Amino acid sequence: MNEAIVVGVNDSPSSEAAMGWAMHRAAVLKQPVQLVHAVDDRWVYDAVGYNEWIRESGINFLAAAKDRAAKMEPTVNITTDLVSGGAGYALGKRSKKAAMVVIGSGHGWAGGSLTDRALQVAAVARCPVAVIGEHDMTHRKGIVVGVDGSEEATQAVAFAAAEADRQGQELTVLHAFLTPEPWVTRGVPHTNYFEVITEEERVVLAETVAGLADKYPDLVVHQVLDTHTRPAEALLAAGATAQLLVVGSRGRGSFKRLLLGSTAHAVLTKLPCPTIITRISAVKHSD
Repeated sequence: MNEAIVVGVNDSPSSEAAMGWAMHRAAVLKQPVQLVHAVDDRWVYDAVGYNEWIRESGINFLAAAKDRAAKMEPTVNITTDLVSGGAGYALGKRSKKAAMVVIGSGHGWAGGSLTDRALQVAAVARCPVAVIGEHDMTHRKGIVVGVDGSEEATQAVAFAAAEADRQGQELTVLHAFLTPEPWVTRGVPHTNYFEVITEEERVVLAETVAGLADKYPDLVVHQVLDTHTRPAEALLAAGATAQLLVVGSRGRGSFKRLLLGSTAHAVLTKLPCPTIITRISAVKHSD
């Protein structure tokens, strides 16, 4: 079965950008697209048929969105779905049978649509989630993926490598971490402590990309180890000139109960470029 790319649509500029991005991807991969628009009428008092009015408005909005999408990529099969309730819940539910969920970034202010929609969807979706902003993509190139040695990061690399090979882009695999402050090493035996840690993380980076050369012989892969920058800051800087940024849903941090890791959360709140959060569902670790 050819799973659809599910696109959350509303009347924001970033939503329109997300629809365009999704339509282009669908045309290239020959996948159908489902446009989903949520009418959140949970807290609306149904006075004089007001609920019916906003539902009718939603139907008209989806019809217009479908027309615009069809003009973008006439070969793509498009369906629409008008749902009641929160957009985050609706898209999360549909992600179980979707190839990808695509959503606009919204606005970055506290409590804005980014917090209400993109972060919620990225946290609960069961498939990759692409968050698209209003970025000028002129002169941007390359795909960047963040790694930290976790299984989620390894899956993110696999996804990013396939994307880079398909698009003919170079792949940058970035592993960033801060070496301990000097006071942390007090009482530690006199060894080359920082070099030991750095070498261990260099091995983590090498193991993460192992096998890519055999699977994608024409793919150019750059390995970057940054020991002076926090992961989110490094990814934001690298993504500022990239065509695409790929991040795992969670890393190897201590808070495994969190649905969305702190690095992915930070990247989404300051979106540097089109960003895909991979494998949102938790990875089952074998005993």
